[in-house]
Amino acid sequence: MNNKTQRLSIIRKIIRSECVSSQEELIARLEENGVQVTQSTLSRDLKFMQVAKVPHSEKGYVYVLPNNTLSDHYVSTNITDNIMKIAFSGNICVITTKPGYASAISVPIDNRNIADILGSIAGDNTILLVLRENFNKAKLMSELAMIFPNITSL
Repeated sequence: MNNKTQRLSIIRKIIRSECVSSQEELIARLEENGVQVTQSTLSRDLKFMQVAKVPHSEKGYVYVLPNNTLSDHYVSTNITDNIMKIAFSGNICVITTKPGYASAISVPIDNRNIADILGSIAGDNTILLVLRENFNKAKLMSELAMIFPNITSL
C-alpha cells in the first residue's frame, strides 16, 4: 500500500470513528497514527475524498465522508433553525437557509438517499432539489423530518 492510499485509509478511519472539527485536529490525530502531513496535502486529500462538514450540536461542524448513514454522525437538531423556508413548484423543491448553511444542510439530505430526490444543488443560502415525477410530498416531508425533526413546523 503506498503512502497516499495508507494516509487516505487512516483519514477515513479517524473521520468515521471520531467527531473531528478542524484540519489542525485531524493533522494531530494523523500524527498520533504515525502519519506526517502538511495542511495543504490534507486539504487536497479531503477534497479528493469529497469530505464535507455538517453541523454538530457540541463541536460546531464536523467532517463526514460521503454516503455515511445518519447513524454514523449525529446531526444537530438546531440546524433546523437555519432552514428558513421550503417551497415546491412541480417536481422542484427549494429550501431557503440562512446565508452560508445551504451546503451543510444538503449533505445529510444527499447522504440519506431519499428515493424521490433525483439530485440536489446547494448554493450559499438555497438548496434546489430535483424530484421524481409524481413524487409524494407528504412522504418526502416525512423523510426530511427524519433528518431535521423540526422541519414540519416551517
